[in-house]
Amino acid sequence: MNESADFVMYWWDRAAEILTRKGTLLRRFGFVTTNSISQVFQRRVMEKHLNAKKPISLVMAINDHPWTKASEEAAQVRIAMTVGEAGMQDGVLREVISEAALDTDAPDIELREIAGRVNSDLTVGIDITSAKALLSNEGVCSPGVKLHGPGFIVTSNEASLLGLGKRPGLEKHIRPYRNGRDLAARPRDVMVIDLYGLNSDQTRASFPEVYQHLLSTVKIQREKEAIRSGSKDSQAYAKLWWIFGKPRQELRPALDGLERYIVTAETTKHRVFQFLDASILPDNMLLAIASDDAHNLGVLSSRVHVTWALRAGGWLGVGNDPRYSKSRCFDPFPFPRANNIQKQEIRLIAEEIDTHRKRVLAEHQHLTLTGLYNVLESLRAGTTLDTLANEQRTIFEDGFVLILEELHDRLDAAVAQAYGWQVDLSDEEILARLVALNKERAAEERRGLVRWLRPDYQIPRFAKGLDKQAAEEAGMQVAAQLDVTAKEQKPSFPANAVEQTAAVFAALAQASVPLDAAAIAAQFRKAKASETKIAGVLASLARLGHVTTDGKEFALRRVA
Repeated sequence: MNESADFVMYWWDRAAEILTRKGTLLRRFGFVTTNSISQVFQRRVMEKHLNAKKPISLVMAINDHPWTKASEEAAQVRIAMTVGEAGMQDGVLREVISEAALDTDAPDIELREIAGRVNSDLTVGIDITSAKALLSNEGVCSPGVKLHGPGFIVTSNEASLLGLGKRPGLEKHIRPYRNGRDLAARPRDVMVIDLYGLNSDQTRASFPEVYQHLLSTVKIQREKEAIRSGSKDSQAYAKLWWIFGKPRQELRPALDGLERYIVTAETTKHRVFQFLDASILPDNMLLAIASDDAHNLGVLSSRVHVTWALRAGGWLGVGNDPRYSKSRCFDPFPFPRANNIQKQEIRLIAEEIDTHRKRVLAEHQHLTLTGLYNVLESLRAGTTLDTLANEQRTIFEDGFVLILEELHDRLDAAVAQAYGWQVDLSDEEILARLVALNKERAAEERRGLVRWLRPDYQIPRFAKGLDKQAAEEAGMQVAAQLDVTAKEQKPSFPANAVEQTAAVFAALAQASVPLDAAAIAAQFRKAKASETKIAGVLASLARLGHVTTDGKEFALRRVA
């Protein structure tokens, strides 16, 4: 279809209204659209009618169908089909399970049917669209900056010609830059001019080379666009031509003070999260999570969250790549209520995954994240080493993909344990429990109990509207729970090797100065007996590169 998504959803909305009018002759309606109809903004139109007092139901839907007999010049799209009827009733979802010969007069497309209530995201079963945004996740996740002008992007050599290294303070305004392709493949040698916080006079006086460069590139382009379109946005961009169109004012204070943060590409074949150094500015097609805590990285990287994200975010384009939406994937997601030992175990594994990937990519120029996870996905699908193609076998060996698989398996088990769930739950069981947990957390937040991801950052900004009495009572409840947890964990040093490592990791993470084995052992009963074991754990962490040491005291090593 050539119509825009807004145009299509307008007519979907109009048809639904007519269908529910008294005395209408319309009995059902159907649309063929792009598969973006199941994406976040479009599905809201359907949600309104599926949940209305006079509801309609989707009695037939195909959520993702190839566009057949399309020429090479035609747009590469996937389509969806929806049929609506008045009333509350079950329907049939038809899913494509195989497709071939799409460019012929006889395409071979096999469908399977699933009966049941069809949801607004064109699924049957657990209605993940019912999950609500949680205050606990407020203000932490945001898309990266949107430039509105290619002149902002420069190479390292161009940055030098613009005064980097010569003009004092310019290093704060020309920064490394990453987009989704940089993460999935190899980073480009590009930087971005970020003048947020400066006015045009300050820019001209302090950085004349940069000012003239943007005059001749961005300013001219934006003024032409303002004349052409006449929109208020384009006129505003032209007026503030030296700064990004979307500088993300809400993201900047969240990243302030962090040495690193978590990112994922909005649309990508494999849902991968990783740490980026805080000096790097993220592109608009990246989602930035303002946290330097590897526990959050681990939870987001786990099967629990990836299963949620694949269902909540949907799929996009002819490549059918999964899309990560802040409002549907991150904001409603309920993080586990993990105790300190569980958090540190997740941190340790997540740090090792992030370190492992960065190390093998640095050592082998032919490796990419997409390549690593392509091979990992093949192995999980049952491909044997003997049947891997030569290129994949090289990736397997150079990328130590079995180690990556083992680490992800360990992470999935640790995160499942933090939720109190079995590790082998089906996808539908995971989704059902997460939707139920979302409702439980939403009810807690209405009473004033918010399980903030970054309390020190979020509470001063987002807790003002909470009922103070309820918040005080909830705070007392949480304090009591944490106090009980502390008493349960403190008496003795763990016997299990993994828990010992997690306990040492926790002690180092909480310390503001380097610690020796004796200082850590003092936090447990029978300190003398624990000291030898702790010394062994510290030595192992140092060998693996997780900690730095002067030979006596130890501190966590931060991975960018």
